[in-house]
Formats: sequence, C-alpha cells, structure tokens
Amino acid sequence: MKLFFTYSFIRDYHALPDQLQRTVDKKLKLFLSNPRHPSLNIKKMQDPRDIWEGRITKGYRFTFQMQGEVLTLRRLGTHDILRTP
Repeated sequence: MKLFFTYSFIRDYHALPDQLQRTVDKKLKLFLSNPRHPSLNIKKMQDPRDIWEGRITKGYRFTFQMQGEVLTLRRLGTHDILRTP
C-alpha cells in the first residue's frame, strides 16, 4: 500500500500540540496495521468523492480516501474538518 499526505493534512498535523501529534502517530500506525480496529470507528462519509473518516480521540478525526493500493490522508482535526473533508 502506498501512503500519501495532502498538504492540508500535513498543515493540520503540525498545528497540533506535541502530545496530540504522538496520539495521531499511534492511531495511524494502528490504522495501517488493522484498519478495522474498533477504536478507530472508521466510517464512510456522506460525500460523493468516497471519503472516509476515522477517530483519533473523542474530539479529533482524520479523513482519507482509498483508491486501489493508494491511501491518501486528507485532513486532521476537530469535528469541524468534517465539513471540508
């Protein structure tokens, strides 16, 4: 699987506090090893572009797209990012 990060995802990541960045790192490792893990709460968004969301913490989410063997991480942040995934 190839992994890509959008500019928005990278910007969102760097804007987070260090502790939350470490949590994101752990959750993304978990996601890559077991995308069906219940703590990630992965679900498809109601978006025609086939965008999915996953849980980092109770208040933080990440969005992504899967196209074949390519995983693109799109956004990262509070629930507000779900308006512009």
